[in-house]
Amino acid sequence: MARAAAPLLPFFFLLLSSTSPAAAQKNRLGRTPQMGWNSWNHFGCKIDEVIIRKIADAMVDTGLAKLGYEYVNLDDCWASHDRDSQGNLAANGTTFPSGMRALADYVHGKGLKLGVYGDAGLRTCSRLQPGSLGYEDQDARTLAAWGIDYLKYDNCNNQNISPLTRYNRMSEALMNSGRDVFFSLCEWGVDDPATWAGSFANSWRTTEDIKNTWESMTDNADKNDKWAPYAGPGGWNDPDMLEVGNGGMTIEEYRSHFSIWALVKAPLILGCDVSSMTPETKDIISNQNVIAVNQDKLGVQGRKVQQDGELEVWAGRLSRGRVALVLWNRGPDEASITASWSNIGLNQSAVVDAHDLWTDEVTPSVQGNLTKKMDSHACKMYVLTPK
Repeated sequence: MARAAAPLLPFFFLLLSSTSPAAAQKNRLGRTPQMGWNSWNHFGCKIDEVIIRKIADAMVDTGLAKLGYEYVNLDDCWASHDRDSQGNLAANGTTFPSGMRALADYVHGKGLKLGVYGDAGLRTCSRLQPGSLGYEDQDARTLAAWGIDYLKYDNCNNQNISPLTRYNRMSEALMNSGRDVFFSLCEWGVDDPATWAGSFANSWRTTEDIKNTWESMTDNADKNDKWAPYAGPGGWNDPDMLEVGNGGMTIEEYRSHFSIWALVKAPLILGCDVSSMTPETKDIISNQNVIAVNQDKLGVQGRKVQQDGELEVWAGRLSRGRVALVLWNRGPDEASITASWSNIGLNQSAVVDAHDLWTDEVTPSVQGNLTKKMDSHACKMYVLTPK
């Protein structure tokens, strides 16, 4: 028997979701959540320029680039252990012998953008490369000279200096570098960056690092949810990168992972080896219907709006009066879930066409509520279009 989950938020939550806090970001980047790839989840520190070039090739060859995945981002361990004689950051001469400028040229030649990783402390989290604390202006100029387009900026070895101070310094340095650089703040949500990072970052982590498990993924989704009012065009809540394709979850769990990240306007940063992914992985991360929800120009983060134990309804406003909807069975058994219009921002009398984004089927003229059955840890995702 289907159960209508208890409402968590009043129907007007959708009207109250504000995009204004993020609008002050001066570089005008990130008007929709960033899409791309990052090396950490799959490769960790075992990266080199051959791997990165192979990933860039695959982003184009698989069609991911055409879908909007534009950033190829190096995480920790790309740089030399020490600065050069002029105090500049330098690429690791063993793993990146051609240097960062050459790598940027290669990636740009593919129509993509190159990102790197840094840290707002004395050293990065691996301790294998220098941090940028005290070197913000110099390092921002170096990145600009190399043609870097994106900086993920971590929080290790930070000398207990206020994160607002440390991250704002790098933001200003990037703004003055002469190049537009997407600034991805990785403070792990320790000091509630959603409440203060919107004026100088394009995204900010709201959670600890994701792990390739169902438990970690769902926990990060829950922790990210409460910060929804602070996200919008120019600045996004970041529950960490995608684990889809890395093998620690089932296909249904990965589909749920991708659906929720898309609905909540999280960055869609792939973390698998896209040069050797399975057809199932490619199908998930290439779903244009789901990507379109994430990239909707209205930029309103979807939220958990109903819950009955482990049966949940998540929803969010889209442009043109539409609503994105996810029915999510987080329980151990098959179950039916009912979403009531009054809990997802629609008038109870509204008649909608319900587009299933995973089957691409449309159920016409649905009124009042939508009930669907799904397997354990699976979801159904819809766009509801009022008639």
